[in-house]
Amino acid sequence: MRIVSPLLVVVLSSAATGQVQQAKKVPPASQQIASAVLALPEELRAGAAVLGYAPDGKFVSLREGKNEMICLASDPSADAFHVSCYHKSMEPFMARGRELRAQGVKGPQVDTVRFAEVKSGKIKMPTQPAVLYQIFGKAGSYDAAANKVTGAQSLYVVYMPFATAASTGLSPKPQQGTPWIMFPGTPKAHIMFTPSM
Repeated sequence: MRIVSPLLVVVLSSAATGQVQQAKKVPPASQQIASAVLALPEELRAGAAVLGYAPDGKFVSLREGKNEMICLASDPSADAFHVSCYHKSMEPFMARGRELRAQGVKGPQVDTVRFAEVKSGKIKMPTQPAVLYQIFGKAGSYDAAANKVTGAQSLYVVYMPFATAASTGLSPKPQQGTPWIMFPGTPKAHIMFTPSM
């Protein structure tokens, strides 16, 4: 696995929109859990909650958590492999994104709605920094028998809602070899880390 290029990190947490198409077989829950937690550091994997897909394609809870992390299994209807894990304090924001996408809301409009709901108090955001880990790759990058991912990219960010370039001392432009801030001043503000770090 390699760390993702700064040019490929414009979309976060786009997986898990609601229910998968029945054309593709849903992997067993044990496989979904094993692959989903690969995004996390090893010491956090056993305790993470995992959300994934029931045999009928419905998005469900596959495992209760014992630590503060929630992982999303890869969508069986998608050609690409994509798993992500994030601190549970981000769940209201993430869950609302999944709900909106399932309703057909697309692209930047998802954040337009969520940002307005954060402002109104409908969605609660964390008061402390919250991490997110992702792995995404092409079809075939995940080997179920070995529970390994090859030729995929990983991503690590720290959410700091409403942080700005000034409050963090970070540039809002991608910086090779140093972190930078994305979506500054919004509920989705987060610090990105570059491949060489």
